[in-house]
Amino acid sequence: MPTVTSKLTIQPASARETIAMPEPQIAAFSVEKAYRKGEHLVPVLHGVDISIRKGEFLSIVGQSGSGKSTLLHLLGLLDSPDVGEVQLEGQRIDDLPARTRDELRNRVFGFVFQFYHLLPELSLMENVLSPLMIRHSIWGYWKRRKEYQERAREMIDRVGLGHRLTHRPSELSGGEMQRAAIARSLVAHPEILLADEPTGNLDARTGREIIDLLAKLNEQERLTIVMVTHDQAIAAEAHRTVKLCEGRIVPLSDAA
Repeated sequence: MPTVTSKLTIQPASARETIAMPEPQIAAFSVEKAYRKGEHLVPVLHGVDISIRKGEFLSIVGQSGSGKSTLLHLLGLLDSPDVGEVQLEGQRIDDLPARTRDELRNRVFGFVFQFYHLLPELSLMENVLSPLMIRHSIWGYWKRRKEYQERAREMIDRVGLGHRLTHRPSELSGGEMQRAAIARSLVAHPEILLADEPTGNLDARTGREIIDLLAKLNEQERLTIVMVTHDQAIAAEAHRTVKLCEGRIVPLSDAA
């Protein structure tokens, strides 16, 4: 999608000025979401507005149950809002046909989850290659398999796991599994990385290594990152932080 700019008119004390502001790369407008629990409907998000610029590293903080993961899932098309819309570079995407949304998830978004979601029967290399296997037909993947394997090795080396190519998840530490998940999320060259509590299952030192890795990817690749975390120290590593409280965005100074 082409980059679009809009005009924002401001009125300073001295004179009127017009400056060009970039459109958000990914945004949600007035989104509401509720889930059914037995006979009850449980509201989670209440008219949330959020926008993220290309190359930005944004953290979303809030207590458990505040709606952080739900919002991330809506942005990444893992779920759909009940009300409102999600836009990618100014185009609505949450109402697209299911197959188109599947393609966007595979091509535009990379996902990193707290519980890794590595396939236990596959080696590290095979896990990292899985998004490319899903993207292409068997024949399409087979024709370019050497190129994709080289790309996967490059990503695995980048996260410091070049010595673990043939290991299965059960043979990796928690930090290694999260690094593997990051390599998998990046192998298809996504435009936006969505990270849901990427340090939640890690000790402080390993968590710091993961955040340093994400920050380096953001700086060197200009990769847009949206990260959910409950850890204020981790959130502080991002360019900007927004806070959710009971399904609404609130000032950071408000109590959780």
